Amino acid sequence: MIELTLIGIGTGDPGHLTQAAVAAMNDADLILIPLKGAEKSDLAGLRRQLCDAVIAAPGPRIAEFLLPVRDAAAPDYRAGVEEWHDAIAAAWLAEIRAHLDGAGRVALLVWGDPSLYDSTLRIAERLGRVLPVATRVVPGITAIQALCAAHAIPLNEIGAPVTITTGRRLRAGGWPAGSDRLVVMLDGDCAFAGLDPDGVEIWWGAFLGMKEQILLAGPLAEAGPDILATRQAARARHGWIMDIYLLHRAPRQRVDPAA
Repeated sequence: MIELTLIGIGTGDPGHLTQAAVAAMNDADLILIPLKGAEKSDLAGLRRQLCDAVIAAPGPRIAEFLLPVRDAAAPDYRAGVEEWHDAIAAAWLAEIRAHLDGAGRVALLVWGDPSLYDSTLRIAERLGRVLPVATRVVPGITAIQALCAAHAIPLNEIGAPVTITTGRRLRAGGWPAGSDRLVVMLDGDCAFAGLDPDGVEIWWGAFLGMKEQILLAGPLAEAGPDILATRQAARARHGWIMDIYLLHRAPRQRVDPAA
C-alpha cells in the first residue's frame, strides 16, 4: 500500500508550514519534487529549501522528476488537461516504482492548498487506478489568504458573497453575476485589462510570501496599467510568475423603469 500525502506548503515561506505539514514531511519515505524546466528551476529550489529547513536527518529520500508539459495548443482545453494529468500520474508511478518496493509513505509538496484550483488530488485519483493508494491531505495557506494578509484587507464585504474564478472564465464570460467581489486565479493574460474599470478596485500580488513579493492596489483604471508593466518585467526577470488578484466593483445602482 502506498500512503500518499499531499502537503499544502503555502507560498514558499517556511513560516507558512503548519506543524502538521512539518510532521508529514518528516514521516515520509519519499518526497517527489517536480522539475518544470530551466525557467522555473526556482520552484524546485524553493521546495528543496523547505525540506532543508524542516526535515531532521537522516530524513526521507527526495526524488526530482521531469514534470510533463501541457499542450497549450490543444484545441480542446479540457481534453488537453486530462491527457496532461494522465502523463503526470504516469511520472509519479515511475518514480514510486523506482524508489519504493510496492509500499511506503510518499509526499508531494503542493503550493498553497491542494483543494483550491490545484489538480494534485485529481492526479492522485489516477494513480489509485493502478496502485493501492491511501490519500490524505495536509491543508496549507492559500494564495487568497496570503493576498488578503499582504494587503491587510478582508476577503469579503459584510454579509456579501465572494466569487473565486479564473482568468480564462473571466475573459470568456465577463464579470460573474451575483457578486461584486472576485478573486481571480490562474490568469496568465491579465483578464482584468478587458473589464470596464469604472468603479472597480484591484488588489494584486505576485510571489506572495517570498522575498520577491510585489504588491499593487488601487482603482483599476489607474493601477491596471502599472500591474501590466510590473508583471511583464517581473516575469522577464525571473522566467516565471505566480500572481493573484482581488477585484471589487461598486454595486450598480438599479434604475426604476417607472421613474
